[in-house]
Amino acid sequence: MTIWNNLSLRLKITILYIGLLALILSIIGMTFFIDTKNLLIMTTASDLRARAKPIIEHWIYQSKDERYYKNLNLDYLLDISKSLARDLTSRDTVALILDKNGKTIANGRRLQEEPVPPPPDSFYYSRALNGENEVTYIVSQNNYHTLVVLIPLRANPKSRTILGVVQLSSPLTMLEKTLRSHSIKLLTGIIITLIFGSILGFLITSSSLRRLKRMTVTCKKISRGNFRERVNLPHYKDEIGQLADAFDNMIDRIESTIETQKRFIANAAHELRTPLTAIRGSIEVLLRGSLDNPSAVKKLSQTIYREITRLSRLCDKLLDISRLQVYGAPNKVSISITDFFKEFISEIEILFKDRKLYYEPGPYAKIVADPDLLKQALLNLVDNAIKYTKNGDSITIGWELSVKSLKIYVKDNGIGISSEDISHIFEPFYRGKNKAAREEHGTGLGLTAVKSIVETHKGKIWVDSKPGKGSSFFIELPLE
Repeated sequence: MTIWNNLSLRLKITILYIGLLALILSIIGMTFFIDTKNLLIMTTASDLRARAKPIIEHWIYQSKDERYYKNLNLDYLLDISKSLARDLTSRDTVALILDKNGKTIANGRRLQEEPVPPPPDSFYYSRALNGENEVTYIVSQNNYHTLVVLIPLRANPKSRTILGVVQLSSPLTMLEKTLRSHSIKLLTGIIITLIFGSILGFLITSSSLRRLKRMTVTCKKISRGNFRERVNLPHYKDEIGQLADAFDNMIDRIESTIETQKRFIANAAHELRTPLTAIRGSIEVLLRGSLDNPSAVKKLSQTIYREITRLSRLCDKLLDISRLQVYGAPNKVSISITDFFKEFISEIEILFKDRKLYYEPGPYAKIVADPDLLKQALLNLVDNAIKYTKNGDSITIGWELSVKSLKIYVKDNGIGISSEDISHIFEPFYRGKNKAAREEHGTGLGLTAVKSIVETHKGKIWVDSKPGKGSSFFIELPLE
């Protein structure tokens, strides 16, 4: 078993294929050989009976008129038995005439070259004496096989009275020679078929597994850190082609995840370095002797407090996102979306100041969600909408209902998002390349938190936006 496990997949498949092919060819060849042998024996037996029939009819049924052979008795059979046996005997066939007791009353063999008849077998001639017409069997004598055919002798063709039995025996030497030649040809054909089938199977297996080998080489390159490698097989629809496509898609996602993590680490380091630099600078100023100046101490202390607060807020955001991604939303309950939005709108109206709020309630529906987390996600979207719109602009909040889901939207007519930024806005610390967007203070984790909240509710979030024409954020959640 250890040797088998150490073999290559190509060799294993080839061995199994050769074994299965050999088994099928052996079964087919053996079946064909046996059927041919039985057919030849049946043909030989039928030929013996066909040649014996006119001779028997001549001596028994046609030698007397109908009135006489109806009362045919054993005496007449004894009179004609020697002549009948002799006429039934030829160079390759010998006849014995048996009486009702199985005793030989005539032997047709006269010449030395004629075959020697086998002794009668009581099991078989008793069946012929009981009226069975097709008694055929094979016996072995003197290192060769002999075919024996038994023909019951009736008083007349329609009578049930059996006077005796004719035993015709013929050596199967020529038949066995023919079968031997046939078996050699059959075995040669099987061997040739196995050889060519094995070569063809090996080539087909090698061709099929060549793509797997290509995938193995690609995997080794990727394991060494080259995540730009792809299998890039032609678009076959077989299992290997599907595996290659799935593998390439998986590597695409892994590469995207790694790139996202790299950007996250770089952005997190940048975001943490800024307040830490400010705090360190303020402390260094204090240590150099600013402690005697109360106003400078107060100003530096305020700076330190502001930066520590910013760091604390940043850490809280990161912990919230991590907690959502690991544990999900633990407090999901069934909520009425109408009641939820009534409470939510009443809480955020104070935030709008000089901006216009439009509320567009949709049909009644229920969802299973954590109301606090859902409120936090919508509050982040509303907060962004307020930041990136001017005084007098409008913000629209509402929902729509489909067959299986609820779609919540937050729309504004603010500065919008460029197509280059849309694919990155849900990444941590990403603030976009728009100057107005970058000037807004924040952690850059708001939309990341929103996305995490939505995904813990098995929902989707996307945005439709154009620069200068506002943005529309959509959250789709499954219905209860």
